[in-house]
Amino acid sequence: MKIVIKILALTIGMFLAGCEDVITIDFDTVSPKLVIDAAIDWKKNTPGNVQRIKLSTTTGYYSREFPTVSGAAIAILNSNGDIFHFVETSVAGEYLCTDFIPAIAETYTLTVSLNGQNYTAEETLIGTASIEDNIVQSNSGGMTGDEIEITYYYQDDANEDNYYLHRTVTPQVAFPQFRTENDEFSQGNLISESYSHEDLTIGDHVNIKLYGVSRRYYEYFNKLIIASGGDTGPFPSTPVAVRGNIINQTDFNNFAFGYFRLCEVDEKEYTIQ
Repeated sequence: MKIVIKILALTIGMFLAGCEDVITIDFDTVSPKLVIDAAIDWKKNTPGNVQRIKLSTTTGYYSREFPTVSGAAIAILNSNGDIFHFVETSVAGEYLCTDFIPAIAETYTLTVSLNGQNYTAEETLIGTASIEDNIVQSNSGGMTGDEIEITYYYQDDANEDNYYLHRTVTPQVAFPQFRTENDEFSQGNLISESYSHEDLTIGDHVNIKLYGVSRRYYEYFNKLIIASGGDTGPFPSTPVAVRGNIINQTDFNNFAFGYFRLCEVDEKEYTIQ
């Protein structure tokens, strides 16, 4: 019996050792697609004149870098005919405008010309509610009731349908965390939003941003959440490539990824006590 046990233990050990090998799967590769990061965010109580647009391309699954794209001509046009040019900086793929004029409910048109291809998108700048100053902390929050949790509030506008994007940054998470919200069941109410994390501790800084977004962008971002595996429902959808509102006027099938959005943003910084 001892011999059998020794042989079984040795076999299991060899199997586990073999499981430590890294397996690399070869994926089919396709031609890189242009990615247009055209997020125009106007923080409350600031001029909003400095804005940036970034261009890159898609890349291989195992690549840790996204190739930047230089040499594009980028501009945004408002309904008055004002043109705001974005000029490439010393940082490859980053295009800067220093005289942008943000206005809530104004409609803007984006144009990107690159390598004989002309991309356009149209969007309206959406306002947002203000985050109230009375952020509440609980030390018995979260799903299990033993996490530090903060709750913030904002007043919804009863005169219109509103869509929101929440962004939270904490030291415990490497990337910003996002959540979408609409006022379908809270029209005109004081809305609360809570955030908790099991590793939050005294002295940690939590950065909160509240964006006002269009319904189209709200729907687009929800699709992104599903495509990234963030859908926690019992029957998640199959991830697919999510296309935004940017259209290639030269060749419709040669589309670009990304979304042209314009948002007013409110921001609060909270220190865990």
